[in-house]
Amino acid sequence: MKYISYYKSPLGNILLASDGKYLTGLWFEAQKYYAKNLDENALEKDLEIFVLTKKWLDLYFKGLNPDFNIPVKFYGTNFQKCVWQRLLDIPYGHTITYGELASKLHTSARAIGTAVGKNPISIIVPCHRVVGKKNNLTGYAGGVEKKEYLLKLESSK
Repeated sequence: MKYISYYKSPLGNILLASDGKYLTGLWFEAQKYYAKNLDENALEKDLEIFVLTKKWLDLYFKGLNPDFNIPVKFYGTNFQKCVWQRLLDIPYGHTITYGELASKLHTSARAIGTAVGKNPISIIVPCHRVVGKKNNLTGYAGGVEKKEYLLKLESSK
């Protein structure tokens, strides 16, 4: 069974998804790949994982680095899961280029960009921290303006 909940952020509405135990999705309303692979029959329910995620998001949008992790579960190809797992290693307030991440995984920046763009758990799995050459803000499924906001929020403290 799949479950959903909603969160109102300073950047607009966010849809949360869970399998009942783990966070499996977090999308900005109308972003690219919105609710991808989410069961149309998902039930809106107050689960502990949603309460925890909303607490994390409240702290994050106050400009704080939450001091706890959200349990996540990825659904994708093995390569995508590998890339998304690596995104969790990018520290709050820091960035990495697509090329740097590609060299760590012995692949192309283009392959990294494709996987990063399909990250189903925005913000918490910080794909916004991956930037182009010379720190160009390129590609973000939620929109480059949201990526810019999130990076500025993290650098303000």
